[in-house]
Amino acid sequence: MQTLQTILRLLLTLLYCRISASQGNRVYIHPFHLFAAENVTCETLQTQSNKHLETPVATLPVAPLDIEVLTPSSRGPSEESVQKQNITERTSVLAALSNAIGLRMYHALSSNQHSTNTFLSPINTYGSLVTFCLGASKKTASLFQFLLGLSSDTDREDCVSLVDGHKVLKTLQSINSLADDGPKDEITTQVWAFTRQDVQLSEEFIQGTHDFSDASFIRSVDFSNPQAAKDLVNSFVEKTSAGKLNNLFKNLNSSTDLLFISSFNFQGSWKTAFQPQKTSLQEFHVDETTTVMATQMTHTGRYYYLNDKVRQCIVVKLPLSKRYLYMLLVLPHKGAKLDGIESELHSNIMFDWHQSLKEGLLELSIPTFSLSSVTDLHDLLTNMNPKVETKLLGSQAKFSQLSNSTAFTIDKAVNIVLFEMSGEEVEHEEKIHEEGVPLTLSFNRPFFFSVFEGHSNAILMLGKISNPAL
Repeated sequence: MQTLQTILRLLLTLLYCRISASQGNRVYIHPFHLFAAENVTCETLQTQSNKHLETPVATLPVAPLDIEVLTPSSRGPSEESVQKQNITERTSVLAALSNAIGLRMYHALSSNQHSTNTFLSPINTYGSLVTFCLGASKKTASLFQFLLGLSSDTDREDCVSLVDGHKVLKTLQSINSLADDGPKDEITTQVWAFTRQDVQLSEEFIQGTHDFSDASFIRSVDFSNPQAAKDLVNSFVEKTSAGKLNNLFKNLNSSTDLLFISSFNFQGSWKTAFQPQKTSLQEFHVDETTTVMATQMTHTGRYYYLNDKVRQCIVVKLPLSKRYLYMLLVLPHKGAKLDGIESELHSNIMFDWHQSLKEGLLELSIPTFSLSSVTDLHDLLTNMNPKVETKLLGSQAKFSQLSNSTAFTIDKAVNIVLFEMSGEEVEHEEKIHEEGVPLTLSFNRPFFFSVFEGHSNAILMLGKISNPAL
């Protein structure tokens, strides 16, 4: 336990340093105090000699899964008002926390996916972990808060002060709403939770799935026949995701307590479209010996870019259809390795890149963007540190506040990211004569990209394209 807390405390120290730096001259407010409930107190942690149950949890019955009933779980009328919020200190601080944790998780994923594409939404992953925290015992919740950067810095070792998870989740959703305010770019978050038939789920957890999503589907399932349960769950998810999520689970077992799925679906448009007549099949160099053919889009125009000679890469900013929504593309110099650049990435470097960009004339070619990923959170936490997974989702995790069952586990936790860019332009670009010879820049070898919401500086997505043919 002490070793894990030491690891997480070191992570928190780095997070707070980066958040403080990003705040500039503003007065720094500790994240815990922004998200704590009113009159919060340090609650005693359960010990081995004190095995009484924690405060009984208020639960609700769960509707059985019926493939003909596809409506989302009902939510209260007051919940709709949280979808649109102004930028606040809380928004900026939470974005910084999500960015830092998201980059660390991305490193853990990417380091195990050398020859495949990697794709992650920090916002979506962070929200899933906060939702789990709402159902965790106080001891497990304290470790979630350590990882998420939300712990109080004044707690004693034998107690924990808990943040208000609903404040956190509503703030995450308000960040999504900033990028979703208009006809072109669209972010849709959905949550599914499938529990066994003989239990009720906590009101706090169910409310959390509502706070975190545009639509949540809470259903009970008879897992006694795993094959039938798998087919039923997969069919239901496919229908309620408009056919986007197919055959998600390959196998289930009869002892399943809870399946959790969260999807982040981003459909966007370039501010200025790539010319259809300049879209063609071109060679993409996966490595020194492997070449594939990929559809490359080309556009000649003025872009903000940077040649980082220290990190041996070129950074290009691509505006999306909203004024403050943009993508950063990072292309290693020829001969430089992408994983070497990725290993140094943190949010301050990325913001420094953004502030140092200069406008210039480019003939830019990039692969078409249509990506999807399925991330198992058990595996992701294991890649970060096996002890972290064991304590948070694995054998030592306790979820006494998740249901009316004393022994309850999160058997499968999956995050899905869907990303599709339309070829349509939002603003018609007048045909003008550009003076000078454009710099030709082709993203025809592995590269890194990220999508930012510029109001809050939140990273919505992180990814690398190692092979666009996959």
